[in-house]
Amino acid sequence: MKISGKKIIVTGADGFIGSHLTEALVRQGADVRAFVFYNSFNSWGWLDSASEDIKKNIDVFAGDVRDPHGVRKAVKGCDIVFHLAALIGIPYSYHSPDTYVDTNVKGTLNIVQAAKEIGVEKVIQTSTSEVYGTARFVPITEDHPLQGQSPYSASKTGADQIAMSFYTSFELPVAIIRPFNTYGPRQSARAIIPTVITQIAKGNETIKIGSTHPTRDFSYISDVVRGFIAVAESDRSVGEVINIGSNFEVSIGTTAALIAEVMGTDISIETEAVRLRPENSEVDRLWADNGKAKKLTGWEPVYAGEEGFRRGLRETVEWFMDAENLKAYKTDIYNI
Repeated sequence: MKISGKKIIVTGADGFIGSHLTEALVRQGADVRAFVFYNSFNSWGWLDSASEDIKKNIDVFAGDVRDPHGVRKAVKGCDIVFHLAALIGIPYSYHSPDTYVDTNVKGTLNIVQAAKEIGVEKVIQTSTSEVYGTARFVPITEDHPLQGQSPYSASKTGADQIAMSFYTSFELPVAIIRPFNTYGPRQSARAIIPTVITQIAKGNETIKIGSTHPTRDFSYISDVVRGFIAVAESDRSVGEVINIGSNFEVSIGTTAALIAEVMGTDISIETEAVRLRPENSEVDRLWADNGKAKKLTGWEPVYAGEEGFRRGLRETVEWFMDAENLKAYKTDIYNI
């Protein structure tokens, strides 16, 4: 399947990954409907800052994935659904877990129910590496046990299972993409890389973060977007869960040091208690096995290994250091 010429809906199109994916789909010749979260400001999130050639070529639908009637209206007439809309902040999931079930689990149910009734060609459900919890073996394959170590990860596990149940029960063409720790321009300051960059950009020499020992497999945004499209276009991805990761493991502490190096500054790191996860909820190790993605779709990361990570960090820093971009971030406030 080729996405060119297809009518595609992207839920969560106003967000970090969703806005980049929307732009890429338009540039590849798709007819894109951008499902954004309704708000009284008529904001399209990050799509507000998209170029005019993108804006004039998207059909914006403002709604809420928790509303089954609105979801069905949004999906009607579409060939492919990229479902990215979700609550993603892990700290906020400790505060308001009920909203994560409503948005992530029930929202996904609304999407696949509408897709089934309308008869779409394919649904790409967005998962997260957080569903694996702390690695029991590395690199992590798609067969790794699922561990709900936070309300967020539990809700995403539930969402994935709902989506896959519609494949097994109703033969709905579902593929699950499981990105590992995406980073890049536009990412929320709740994530570690923007947190460090924005504090340094403000002139801070002491950088406040949470735990420094956990390791992550960071995937640059353009690699992840290519992964979404590769999974959508591959007929072999139907009924499969597919990791999208760089296959490079690095600690949070080392990541902060690399960012400081890229930004040409010296920093000290302070562990702030409010930023720590509950002890048993912290995911200590994530490292992706991306072999299945290459085998089924031909995808592999361009920003791979330490060199690729440094290159991705440089491009991310460059974007954040633009004053127009940086002013969108409240660098002096911890964002849960």
